[in-house]
Amino acid sequence: MDTTTKLHPGQPFRPLSLPRLDGSPYTFGAPGRWQALFVIRGQHCPICKTYLAEIEQRRAAFEELGIAVAAVSADDEEQTRSTAQAARPAFPLLYGMDEATMQGLGLYVSEPRSPQETNHRFAEPALFVVNPEGLLHLVDIANAPFLRPDLDRLLAGLRFVIEKNYPIRGTRR
Repeated sequence: MDTTTKLHPGQPFRPLSLPRLDGSPYTFGAPGRWQALFVIRGQHCPICKTYLAEIEQRRAAFEELGIAVAAVSADDEEQTRSTAQAARPAFPLLYGMDEATMQGLGLYVSEPRSPQETNHRFAEPALFVVNPEGLLHLVDIANAPFLRPDLDRLLAGLRFVIEKNYPIRGTRR
């Protein structure tokens, strides 16, 4: 039986370093500013490419709130380049998330349906938002490609959280 670790809102987020397409590392979760990490299934997923484009359309709104946005998948560099060409995000598109990282984040992991879909296991969609203290402020983990946060509602909620200093919710275990 495979196991995952459930992350809890309010806990320190262990910084995660993954490669960008330009070869430089990107660290998510270090204290200092608001950050949002969108986990995508990968190059084989048309919904992911559409969602990345939708995030890009709202990138300025995230930036106005002081939130750095990135997306990550388990794809390799070549597959990620294909995704970047299709979706054209100006925010970091990270790659190479391994199964240990997926399990550590509590993600749902799927097997490819065929070699034509992809050549590796992949994470289903998720979102992690870390606050400037390095604490996990928001988490959304899904088990299917069509379960993703509504971006306009997410932005409105983040605006409220930041402006009102709204506390982290769901911290009871």
